[in-house]
Amino acid sequence: MSVTLAPPNTGFVLAAGAIDAVKQYGRGENAVRALDGVTIGFERGRMTAIMGPSGSGKSTLMHCVAGLDSLTSGEAFIGDVALGGLDQNQLTRLRRDHVGFIFQAFNLVPTLTAIENITLPSSLAGRRPDRDLLDAVVDAVGMRSRLSHRPSELSGGQQQRVAVARALLGRPDIVFADEPTGNLDSHAGAEILAFMRTAVRDFHQTIVMVTHDPAAACTADRVVFLADGRVVDELAAPTVPTILEHMKTLGGEH
Repeated sequence: MSVTLAPPNTGFVLAAGAIDAVKQYGRGENAVRALDGVTIGFERGRMTAIMGPSGSGKSTLMHCVAGLDSLTSGEAFIGDVALGGLDQNQLTRLRRDHVGFIFQAFNLVPTLTAIENITLPSSLAGRRPDRDLLDAVVDAVGMRSRLSHRPSELSGGQQQRVAVARALLGRPDIVFADEPTGNLDSHAGAEILAFMRTAVRDFHQTIVMVTHDPAAACTADRVVFLADGRVVDELAAPTVPTILEHMKTLGGEH
């Protein structure tokens, strides 16, 4: 099944998005709508940050568009493929071949070296990684001298660099990053954000990042604001002051 959503008048093609997305947990009086009719598109070759108060639906939206969770109604899509029409095996293949993930908790395999973690998705898919791209990604994240080290021998910032390299290596159509700097100090977090910006600029990567941090969000091309499961605002060419001004109007804990 194919879907189409008219992109904003920016000249960009959509890499992913959602149409009338509803995600409800529970039933009856106890039902909670984490997403309440969200329609949104994420433009290819751009970095979008998703912000909003705690419980606004940020991570739920990302997980549903990424195919990690299913919608109650509406549709999520990657490229022109509607996720609701896929079975579990098809979803697994789509995520493996077209989607990259960067999580706050790094999600590295502790028994594997840095290079083995970076190339793990290719290994699981039975493919040899592109050697030129592998070299470029390793150098971009500055991990050349640490490739033989296991996660326990790396700092938090270095582990997240490995996670970023792993996400980029397969040339996914889109990378979803859930609070990618949440467990890092400000210096390491700034380095990771710089690497992600490089991926957008040099590798023409598409990144969707959930964050509560205005300093992280202002590295994006666009910020989308959620409240109570709905898109309530968005901001192009964000800066920390303009993000803070928008966040004040949303209220809640961010």
